[in-house]
Amino acid sequence: MRVLLAEDDETLGELTEHQLKRRYHVVDWVKDGSQAKEVITKGHYDVYVLDWMLPEMTGIELVREIRSKDDHTPILLLTARDAVQDRVEGLHAGADDYMIKPFAFEELEARLIALFRRQERGYQSDIISLGDITAHLNKLEVNRGGVAISLTRREFQLLVCLMRHAGQVLSREQLLDHVWGIGSDVTLNVVDATIKLLRKKLDGPFESRSIQSVYGAGYRLTVGGGTHV
Repeated sequence: MRVLLAEDDETLGELTEHQLKRRYHVVDWVKDGSQAKEVITKGHYDVYVLDWMLPEMTGIELVREIRSKDDHTPILLLTARDAVQDRVEGLHAGADDYMIKPFAFEELEARLIALFRRQERGYQSDIISLGDITAHLNKLEVNRGGVAISLTRREFQLLVCLMRHAGQVLSREQLLDHVWGIGSDVTLNVVDATIKLLRKKLDGPFESRSIQSVYGAGYRLTVGGGTHV
């Protein structure tokens, strides 16, 4: 999953980010509501985790802002408020779930996965297909023309990102943000290197080329293949 975590508590934020990344999720951690609002406009996330009492803009205000933009990304609120009325207010504002602090990390991750799966069932199949390329999201499996292709987790994430933006040119910076996460210490050269490895595995055995390099702009995935530019 790609997770936006908005939490101003340094200790809790750092721990939650670390634990999610250990389980191979991509996490962008911000520390106030204004930062969260700005980041949301720039990238796609599978789930938002918002602390209720954020500075600059509270979590509940963010929830209302997100829903006003017709953004249906699942939202989990973190809150120290345990009154029933507070929880009802959060859900009515548009949050999908909430957890009361302190919480067990294992439960947090389980709830996030449940929200993600619910979103996947509601908005898209577990399978993405583009031309003769098929990706099975839950299994992290890819095949092309019926031939199984073995990818690393990062190569798989990169391919899915390109497939979801089929035909669009994505810059190296956009791919870095989408796949590795905003604030990652990975360099743009790593994006190029991963594209090279993915292209070798995905296109190498086939006559048609699906991953195109667009000089000075970035990369795109095309239906039916094409030539490298």
